[in-house]
Amino acid sequence: MSTRYWCESAWVDGATAHGVLLTADDTGTLTAVETGIDTAPSDAEAVPGFVLPGGVNAHSHAFHRMLRGRTHGDGGTFWTWREVMYSVAAKLDPASYESVARAVFAEMLAGGYTSVGEFHYVHHAQDGTPYGSERPCGDAEDASDGVLDSSRAHAMERALARAAASAGIRIRLLDTCYLTGAIDAELSAEQARFGDGTIDGYMDRHADLIDTFAEEFPVNAPGESFVQVGAAIHSIRAVPAANLPRFAELTGPVHVHLSEQPAENEACQEAYGASPTEVLARSGVVDERLSAVHATHLSDEDIAILGGNRSTIVMCPCTEADLADGIGPARELADAGAVISLGSDQHVVLDALRETQGLEAGERLRSGQRGRFSPAELITALTAGGAHSLDLPVGALEVGKACDFVALRTDSMRTLGSLDEQIILTASASDVHLTVSGGRVRVRDGVHAELGDIADLYRQAFAALEMED
Repeated sequence: MSTRYWCESAWVDGATAHGVLLTADDTGTLTAVETGIDTAPSDAEAVPGFVLPGGVNAHSHAFHRMLRGRTHGDGGTFWTWREVMYSVAAKLDPASYESVARAVFAEMLAGGYTSVGEFHYVHHAQDGTPYGSERPCGDAEDASDGVLDSSRAHAMERALARAAASAGIRIRLLDTCYLTGAIDAELSAEQARFGDGTIDGYMDRHADLIDTFAEEFPVNAPGESFVQVGAAIHSIRAVPAANLPRFAELTGPVHVHLSEQPAENEACQEAYGASPTEVLARSGVVDERLSAVHATHLSDEDIAILGGNRSTIVMCPCTEADLADGIGPARELADAGAVISLGSDQHVVLDALRETQGLEAGERLRSGQRGRFSPAELITALTAGGAHSLDLPVGALEVGKACDFVALRTDSMRTLGSLDEQIILTASASDVHLTVSGGRVRVRDGVHAELGDIADLYRQAFAALEMED
């Protein structure tokens, strides 16, 4: 059985096409993409407006969404914001984490994303005890029998996977290594649940997680690739340089927070006599599989290393603005050969269009020039760039890839009059009227097709954490 959508206009092969007929098989994989079809066939859903391949959110911390609108009262810094974040992380257990992530992933779909890279480091119980070794408090549902027993290993990772599957968003769970609280410093009490003790501890748990998810969430076709695992180095602060070469042993994507703050660069220079990028390069992990998140404070040498190795850069413009991180050298990185992608990080907003516009806005502000990234380049960053970062079969409307797309209104007060792909610079999440992943409608006019009102999901999430909404 196949599913068909007729799109009034769509982004196909790097250009705007009209009358686009998409056909997906029962696995949610595209089997045909036809253009120039004047009217919708009777067996196809007609999709008005402008259709884009589903946005790829290459950097997410799901639970950070619970801080939205709650950290601005006294200004502060990145480091004071982090303390508030730790207080929320301390509340999470598998049940509440699943509730939070389900709401966040539903909002992502409504905001124009169909895939996410979840940079996940809250692995263990509040006291640092691994799930599966001792039974911590709290139960939620389990993928196999309907009861997620938090005494089982990988309970937090299973919670994220279940949330993604229930929402219908494609997830690359970036299993994060977090061994030290700062360079040559032990983990703090707040960080205890993030760590695996040693690099061998991380590698063993990571390998078991891959095997577990391969069994519980098998992938037989591109459209079915809803839950997959990748690796992440939290930062140069959190993984000693001597441990970094171990990540070259892994296959698949490797992500890292890189040079987000000047203080990180200064500490790295003092400890290793090199920048974070140079430390990674010496360790053999800077290659096409690496995605550097933020990459805000880079030297010319850093840019040359990342670009020359065709690494991906994950820009998170709204978070970088919110935390006063600064504006990274996106244009220079792209010109050096790096792949540019986008993430929403702490979810100041979950709006794929605003995040994409923020990439160009930052470039204009720091350069005094317009058109630093063309509309086509911006669409590529949101779609194909993120697909490359996460190594997912998405990012383009083409045969053999997953049938994932979002449809934008072209007749709203924001978009009316926009010329074809220039809508990427005028639309907002409010203009996303349809989101499809795996060939299935997930969100229509802001309401999740199966989970219902997304605000209600957040009310449940705040209640689960005993936080006032």
